[in-house]
Amino acid sequence: MNNEKTAFIAIVGCPNVGKSSILNRLLGEKIAIVSDKPQTTRTRIMGVLTEDETQLVFTDTPGFHRPKTKLGEKMIKAVDESISGVDACLFVVEPEGELRSTEEELIKKFSQLKARVILAINKVDTIPEKEQLMQRILMFSRLYDFEAVVPVSAVKGDNMKELLDELKKLAEPGYHFFPEDTLTDQPERVLAAEMIREKLLRNLDKEIPHGTAVSIEKMRERDDAEIIDIDAIIYCEKESHKGIIIGKGGAMLKRVSTRAREDMERFFDCKVNLKCWVKVKEDWRNREGLIHNFGLD
Repeated sequence: MNNEKTAFIAIVGCPNVGKSSILNRLLGEKIAIVSDKPQTTRTRIMGVLTEDETQLVFTDTPGFHRPKTKLGEKMIKAVDESISGVDACLFVVEPEGELRSTEEELIKKFSQLKARVILAINKVDTIPEKEQLMQRILMFSRLYDFEAVVPVSAVKGDNMKELLDELKKLAEPGYHFFPEDTLTDQPERVLAAEMIREKLLRNLDKEIPHGTAVSIEKMRERDDAEIIDIDAIIYCEKESHKGIIIGKGGAMLKRVSTRAREDMERFFDCKVNLKCWVKVKEDWRNREGLIHNFGLD
């Protein structure tokens, strides 16, 4: 007798609310890059969690925002497609602030689709007053009939088990789509490129990291040793940005490369020989061909 259950769940919300951090915490493994800058996630990233008979297939989506470039438009399209193509949504919000117009838009989409939605109020470790949290819960609960409302801290791990228990309730009888040991659908080249881009986001200021893309030109395991050789090109939009990414005497590029390599070695569980170069592609975020070449469509 088959007792398997499955649910496809889209993780949605505004930029920088912690969607990728929640996904990584639920999976117990880092597959989505994280930074304190908005729009860190550019494409849909799938994560798979299988526990006993239940398999949850998560889609981490880009932050829902008003697009200013063709890349931004494609990011919003990815969110729309994810919401309409899943069994349920995990809607992530912050514990304080005014209701954003983009959050209102997402709630309207939920209503139109009659979607099953769990509300996760993230970053609760940042607010001292429980009264403030209760007001937040009340405000959102008036706007939609959520399956559950769970306050969490992805950074500290608070209430993540409770959130997972609620998510499991969304699973319906049906065969698993992925083998038990599947963690993500992302190819290793994409994961490697994202690890480099995360270090750019964390080490560069303001707009520069958003104008970068990373292409893995070579990824090959040596026959005679457990070493992966990886060649990567970091693309930026301006010649002046290239100088900043390389840094004085190559210091910034070395820092980014070293930290990305350390992440790769942890994830791939072997030695990595990483080489990075920087090239300029002006205004690539508005050029369809380049967006496609970087795998961002």
